[in-house]
Amino acid sequence: MDRKPHHPLAFAALLLGNVALAFGPWLVRLADTGPVAAGFWRVTLALPFLWVVAITVKQKPHWPRRTLVWVIFGAATFYALDLAAWNAGIRLTKLGNATLFGNVGSFVLVAWGLWLARRWPRGLQALAIILAVGGAALLMGGSYELSARHVRGDLLTLFAGLLYGGYLVLIERVRGELEPLPVLLVATLFAVPPLFIISLASGEQLWPRDWTPLLIFALSSQVLGQGLLVYALGTFPPLIVGLALLTQPAISALIGWLAYRETLSALDWLGAAAIAAALVLVRLPEKALQPAAESPS
Repeated sequence: MDRKPHHPLAFAALLLGNVALAFGPWLVRLADTGPVAAGFWRVTLALPFLWVVAITVKQKPHWPRRTLVWVIFGAATFYALDLAAWNAGIRLTKLGNATLFGNVGSFVLVAWGLWLARRWPRGLQALAIILAVGGAALLMGGSYELSARHVRGDLLTLFAGLLYGGYLVLIERVRGELEPLPVLLVATLFAVPPLFIISLASGEQLWPRDWTPLLIFALSSQVLGQGLLVYALGTFPPLIVGLALLTQPAISALIGWLAYRETLSALDWLGAAAIAAALVLVRLPEKALQPAAESPS
């Protein structure tokens, strides 16, 4: 896939998208609907805003050609199941566990990037991966806990992380031909029916009493977070996007400190610093991260 020269603020936009996404688990807990229903409202409420933003920035919404529609449909299926499992798991385990397992998708995308490059990482690239993985492990080490009480939630969020990785890989493939907002609009639209059906089948409370957390959830996670992430997937190699996703555990730790007064240890700060260093390193040899032999999309 050919990648056009990107805007100087593109990497900052990727990080901003991850900040917005990191608030998602907290907003799921604040919502007074069922967890899957919260995911349903996240995508449903986001649709009109995505449409307006697409028109405003002159990325005219349109129906892609049939092959791309099927790829986006597959991505949306992964995404809907991811949201259902992830949101349900958030309420069944510790926030730290949910963040750790939910970020498995980051490693799926990193592995995809390495497969595209057709070689093992080396030099600064290898060091960046080691720092990012080690930083995430250090950051979540203090809150990670396996127990019989949390096992169902742990398995759900782990499953969600794998599904999210599949969603990211498929979206990355279509971004070579489509602009980000038309892709996200169609994927979001396809995700609405399965989330609605799963929520009804689970017997959850669908209609909220307080719309505020859900509206913030839709705007922050779906419009801003996913919008910038989908943009980044067509701008940077998958390896860079995958490592950037690992900033979310660091941000979640900060949210826990601000919202729940959870203490940040020296290891937490060290883990956050390691992830930051990894992002700096992985940006230095960017040309080396491109696939060795790219074929036209």
